Order: sequence, then C-alpha cells, then structure tokens
Amino acid sequence: MAIEIELREIDALREVQQMCAGQRAVLAECGQCWQNAGMAKQITIRNVPDDVCDELAARAAEQRQSMQEYLRGELEHLVAKPSVASLLEEIRRRKEAAGTRVSAATILAARDADRK
Repeated sequence: MAIEIELREIDALREVQQMCAGQRAVLAECGQCWQNAGMAKQITIRNVPDDVCDELAARAAEQRQSMQEYLRGELEHLVAKPSVASLLEEIRRRKEAAGTRVSAATILAARDADRK
C-alpha cells in the first residue's frame, strides 16, 4: 500500500514538473517578446558625408541636444507625416469618391482671375 502511494505521488510530481516546464518555456518566450518589444532599436547609417555630418552636429548644438537626440526627434517628426506615396493615394481615392473632374483650363482660369 505504501508503495502504491509513493508511485502515485511520483507520477503526480512528474506531471507537475512537466506542466511547469512547459509553462516556464512559454513564460520565457513571452518574457523575451516583452523585453524585445520594450527595447529601442538601433539604426546605423554608414558613409555619411562630412559636410552632412557637420551640419547635423551644428543643428543639434543649436538646439542644445546631442546628435542622437536631435536625429531621433527628426526621425519621429519624419514618420509623423504621411509619405508622398500615401498622400497621393489618398488624393486619388478622394477624387474617385467625389466623381468630379476639373480641367486644367478651368484651374488656370481661376488662378489667373485671382491675380487680376
């Protein structure tokens, strides 16, 4: 009887260990994902001409920032605006949705009328 209990306990312990091992693996993967998601990415730009680098350093100094702070701000500003391609696509979409077309002659006539 004592042997059966011990075997059951050992089997139960093995099951718990297997479950915990699986959970540890999942938690380790999730932890790595969370760590990677929170980490900033690094960007390296090679072969920057000296005059460009000097100008960037001067602009950063004018704003009392390091070049890294300045460039990070410029990159954030750049991505806050839509790209030219997405802007043109939005204009095309709106033109198609409106269903109207204004000729170049009409546009030029309106422009010239405003100039008089």
